[in-house]
Amino acid sequence: MSASAPKTSDPALLDALRNVLRQEADALLALAAQVDGEWLRALHILADIRAKGGRIIVCGVGKSGHVGRKIAATFASTGTPSFFVHGTEASHGDLGMIQPGDAVLMLSASGGTAELADVAHYAGGNAIPLLLITRKPESALGKLATHVIRLPDVPEACPNGQAPTTSSTAMLAAGDALAVALMHLAGFSRADFGRYHPGGQLGLSSRAPRA
Repeated sequence: MSASAPKTSDPALLDALRNVLRQEADALLALAAQVDGEWLRALHILADIRAKGGRIIVCGVGKSGHVGRKIAATFASTGTPSFFVHGTEASHGDLGMIQPGDAVLMLSASGGTAELADVAHYAGGNAIPLLLITRKPESALGKLATHVIRLPDVPEACPNGQAPTTSSTAMLAAGDALAVALMHLAGFSRADFGRYHPGGQLGLSSRAPRA
């Protein structure tokens, strides 16, 4: 018996797919509308750390942790030394990866992620700037942060309102915005990008043509 052909016309499912994309797009527009002086203050902290040879340590757990790995990779590939530290592993020795002269960029939509509390207290006790991306500036982590970048408090796109969707998309976009703004401040060029990314098509496209 041959398998039935997949359905290519299902108005309800097509609407469900489009609705997720619209909700995430709306979250990004709401995020852009919230960009203010707090973003600039956070950006200049990161630029100062970069100029002095420090690193940007991105920290999170769960889906925020997965987003954080990408943000750290984007910083690193655009000339800002950066790496990811998992919030739980930090409490079991990885705090030693974070040193005075660095800055911590922490990701927590709720601002109440218990696994990140040790990192926040460690940063505060060692005069390490702590920048928090969250929906809840008044949260426990928000009160420990040096600066807060606020995400729009909009519903998640999943039908139960639970799975990180709009929040994780907004987090990722906020990290991209900071990385690109740092590129502008540093005058990071196409040739600079090629030095950090010699492989693949991106590397090929970044190389100066041979004479």
